[in-house]
Amino acid sequence: MIRKATSSDFHFLYYLYMHPQVNPYLLYEYMQQEDFHDVFNELQHKGVLYIFEELDEDIGMFKLMPQRFRNAHIAYLGGVAIDPEEAGKGFGLQMMEEIIAFAKQQGYLRIELTVATSNTKAIQLYQKAGFHHEGVLKKYTYLKSKDQYVDEAVMAYIFDQGSGS
Repeated sequence: MIRKATSSDFHFLYYLYMHPQVNPYLLYEYMQQEDFHDVFNELQHKGVLYIFEELDEDIGMFKLMPQRFRNAHIAYLGGVAIDPEEAGKGFGLQMMEEIIAFAKQQGYLRIELTVATSNTKAIQLYQKAGFHHEGVLKKYTYLKSKDQYVDEAVMAYIFDQGSGS
């Protein structure tokens, strides 16, 4: 099940965002909890932060950010992560399927994301969920902690308006 994040989710989200296996693939550099409060508060205020849970246990997270104006039919998907302790149990695909169903329910026609080209596990998951590769953004993300630029693949899920899928 997916649900909007609440203030009580702060510690779980901080844990995931700063986890050494997860952090290199997300937007924010390592930071202390007190610094993460500003990030968390902004995302929560915008209403774009979600938790994926199974049997009332927090398993993963994501951001689903609506675009505006001529792009109002698009939602950007970011900050996708599953708790590394729950990896390999099928939760990633389950979460992606629920995200797609939720986005469809909200009336979106397209979900787009970027993913590090080196993150082959995530790319395979997104492809399995029905996302298609659309291109590569060269030196798109800068990892300050590694003094390294990362290429990002652009992927999208486009709802088929004809068959209702």
